[in-house]
Amino acid sequence: MIEDIKQDASIRMGKCIASLKQEMAKVRTGRAHPSLLDQVLVSYYGNDVPIKQVANINTEDGRTLTVTPWERNMVAAVEKAIINSNLGLNPNSAGNVIRVPMPALTEERRRDLVKVVRHEAEQSRIAIRNVRRDANHNAKEMVKEKIISEDDERRATDAIQKLTDQHIKEVDKVLQEKEKDLMAI
Repeated sequence: MIEDIKQDASIRMGKCIASLKQEMAKVRTGRAHPSLLDQVLVSYYGNDVPIKQVANINTEDGRTLTVTPWERNMVAAVEKAIINSNLGLNPNSAGNVIRVPMPALTEERRRDLVKVVRHEAEQSRIAIRNVRRDANHNAKEMVKEKIISEDDERRATDAIQKLTDQHIKEVDKVLQEKEKDLMAI
């Protein structure tokens, strides 16, 4: 029973870390990466679909993405979607290939992005602590129902706290790497 609680908490905390990494990938660092366009939606025959479903996205060099729509008539729609995505990108189309140069980040913009990244990390820490609270509550419920002893509950609480500390350290590590990446010129 206690192992189930610890395993569930570990899985849920791991999902918090995975979610944080996914959010961090969306924050651009000045280098071109195909995941920067993941949230861009293209109007495709009346439906809004992710850009990955209508085009191939590659990095040409460290500062340029190339977007190649699978249908020639989608070039204008993909270009318009990138412009309207509020990412601050200005795509250039050349035939059926769209080049998206990444503008250099200013120092002020870098500091703003660091604030955003820190906020995301804090949200992950809060989510991890909520998982800890739920797991501790489940252990207390087991004591009330006389399924486990109070000593077992204390051991479970300690183990859950160690899990929490481990996952929060991982959040701090991810945050530190992203901050370093953002501030590198």
